[in-house]
Amino acid sequence: MRNGFYAKLAAGNIKKNGKTYIPYILTCIVTVAMFYIVKSLSLNPGLSHMVGGNFLNTTMGLGSWVVTVFAFIFLFYTNSFLVKHRKKEFGIFHILGMERRHLARVIGWETFYVMIISVILGLGIGIALDKVMFLAVVRIVGADVPLGFFLAPEAVAGTVIFFSILFVLIFANSVRQIRGADPIELLRAGNVGEREPQSNWLLTIWGLAALGGGYYIAITTRNPIASVLLFFVAVLLVIAGTYLLFTAGSIALLKTLRRNRRYYYRTKHFVSVSGMIYRMKQNAVGLANICILSTMVLVMVSTTTSMMVGMEEIIRNRYPADYVFYADDVKRRDEDMAAIRRLQQESGVSVTGEWEYSCLGFQGICDGDGYLVLRERARSVEDDTNSLLFVTQEDYNRIMGTEKTLQEGEIFVYSNRQDYPYETMRLFDRQYRVAEKLEDFIGNGEYEAMMSATQYIVVPDMETLTALCESQREILTDLASEIGWVYGFDTDAGEEKQWEFDSAARGGSELGMKLESRIDGRQAFLEIDGGLFFIGIFLGSLFIMATVLIIYYKQISEGYDDRNRFEIMQKVGMSHSEVKAAIHSQIVTVFFLPLVVAGIHVAAAFPLISRLLALLNLYNVGLYAVCTLVCFLVFGVMYILVYALTSGTYYRIVSR
Repeated sequence: MRNGFYAKLAAGNIKKNGKTYIPYILTCIVTVAMFYIVKSLSLNPGLSHMVGGNFLNTTMGLGSWVVTVFAFIFLFYTNSFLVKHRKKEFGIFHILGMERRHLARVIGWETFYVMIISVILGLGIGIALDKVMFLAVVRIVGADVPLGFFLAPEAVAGTVIFFSILFVLIFANSVRQIRGADPIELLRAGNVGEREPQSNWLLTIWGLAALGGGYYIAITTRNPIASVLLFFVAVLLVIAGTYLLFTAGSIALLKTLRRNRRYYYRTKHFVSVSGMIYRMKQNAVGLANICILSTMVLVMVSTTTSMMVGMEEIIRNRYPADYVFYADDVKRRDEDMAAIRRLQQESGVSVTGEWEYSCLGFQGICDGDGYLVLRERARSVEDDTNSLLFVTQEDYNRIMGTEKTLQEGEIFVYSNRQDYPYETMRLFDRQYRVAEKLEDFIGNGEYEAMMSATQYIVVPDMETLTALCESQREILTDLASEIGWVYGFDTDAGEEKQWEFDSAARGGSELGMKLESRIDGRQAFLEIDGGLFFIGIFLGSLFIMATVLIIYYKQISEGYDDRNRFEIMQKVGMSHSEVKAAIHSQIVTVFFLPLVVAGIHVAAAFPLISRLLALLNLYNVGLYAVCTLVCFLVFGVMYILVYALTSGTYYRIVSR
């Protein structure tokens, strides 16, 4: 054949199949652009110069790996729709005299065109938007805006190399599918899967068990550290359960509906249920993918949004005052307090409010209605460990402005992340009665920063606190804690003076205390949470694009598969309105099922994610609930818009 024949034929094929190729090419372009942007941000020196910049670079680096895995799986998946849709076309070429090697050349040229267009336009858009995305990150984290334009040659090279390899693999996979079939199989490819699938109750039961296991972990896990360890187990179980239920469970459910005569023998139900039974075998994976992507978008965006909205609350929980000093030993109390007063006067930092208290802290291993104190677990952060912080009733009442009283052998308990469910507490062979479970407590940023949950315990007097100190000293020996001292104060001084005091206090050799300040911690928190928020929105947008494209291709694929069936139905007596009602019933049932299941997944994951957010000092469950609900409603509106757009395509294909 003439030189350039295959290249021209491939270009004509892309143009002729524009309805399927244009969305695919646009997706490839956006994926390339997003890959370059997140790769470039991970290499941008402007981020590393910020406070917490190393975390931002690491976050962007992890984001680039997520986009890499996503691009590999998603572009392979969407390309399979193209190959399936065009198998009949390839079969006709084969019958007209083109050999498999000729078809491979055509596919090769088509893949090459898509790759060139995607990489060139994607890189162009990525480079153009890179500075905008960088400024967005800087704006979110509240850092200074640097001047200049950054172009990352390493990111450009990495993008070109990765997508070149990816498109070569996509080409090889497409050729494999064509080479493995004879012309008759290619011509009949559109009818594959028309046999009625068999119910597989065993897989359905396995799917229910996997989903139930994931839900059980999410709902019942109370310990925050255990939540981190079990989160990924729950995710894997839910993903496995979703695939099994959509593939096996959906068929079993539809066949159960078919056995219900009162439901099944109605025109729209008869057509839609019978159609879905035959279609579900090949639709199930697509529906499961839509469900999982929707769940990922909702969880990712709602959590990062709640962290960003609740930023001030997180900072207040972590830093209970503008400045908080921590001393390991109360014996230097007067000397340290005098040094702090001098620094306040010298720096001109006013004190608008202050508090102080003595405390004792050590680790306890959960043991029913009490705690064990063991030397080998003195620094443990395992999931059965709680931090115990004791203060006296006098200090608590003075700071909190209350007049609570305790009798001998009684305590108050406040839990920050893991509730204490018992009415008594055993400790050092003594049992205390929990007189009240407190709603609020004195701030202690050191313990809020710990991974383990903390039980803040109010004891009647200093004698009880001293006795507890002696008891833990006998067990822990050189690892034992002493009764410490905490002092915090707020100020209305300007930012410059606050930084001066912060610097002076940290450099003061006369102070034997550790200092934590909001002004020092705020920027780091902002950059960490802001970076997570940016990545959440960034990846959420990518996953939404994937969801839309999967839905679009599914509608096109189903439209061509169902067109002949609905033509036959009209020929045997069904009116156009009845056919349209049946189509609407089928589309709505299949289309919105992933959204409903995704909503159930998010609701089941809510308790577990709430506890994970508590590890990041966001205890406001109501805020997270509102963010989740708003995200679900916004996503639902977008989902409905996608339905309106794609269902129109389906109707047009079927009604031709």
